[in-house]
Amino acid sequence: MIGRLTGTIDSHINNPLIIDVHGVGYVVRVPERYLASIKPGRQHTLLIHSHIREDAFDLYGFASKRELVLFELLLTVSGIGPKTALNVVDRGVESVEDSVRKSDVDFFTTIPRLGTKNAQKIIIELKSKLGSSHMLDLTGADSSETKQIVEALTSMGFDKQEIREALKKLDTKDVTVEQKIRHALKLLGK
Repeated sequence: MIGRLTGTIDSHINNPLIIDVHGVGYVVRVPERYLASIKPGRQHTLLIHSHIREDAFDLYGFASKRELVLFELLLTVSGIGPKTALNVVDRGVESVEDSVRKSDVDFFTTIPRLGTKNAQKIIIELKSKLGSSHMLDLTGADSSETKQIVEALTSMGFDKQEIREALKKLDTKDVTVEQKIRHALKLLGK
């Protein structure tokens, strides 16, 4: 299985895109909104979901761990395939989480290839799964110190979900905000 690819994006930016990793071009489908942020000729890292069927081996790439987790959760919903899941992720993790929380069927039915029944299935099945994976309420009741740490690390380009995981592992000996940020950086750098 392929978990991550780091390489140069082919100059022809379309979906699926081709990422050149040491001379091997991997064909990867990505959310449409990601295409707008790509700079051809530069190195990019994609987190990969390998989708294997008897007649195909497809790669789906994501810029953040939260997008990958959401994509994989969507695949657990019966009737939702990878292309539909990719269309859902393309709407943004926060928007999808918020719509699941609010049971907003209309949000999901505006997504291509997604009808009312499957929209209802997504909401029902993801409500419990999103809550158990702590993807919901990432900006919940935090202390001002935690908010400072999260803001500092997100400004450095880290994903909020990764930051939350690192914060859970912080050493209680770390007293100041600066010490906590340094320790979190070490954890995130692994």
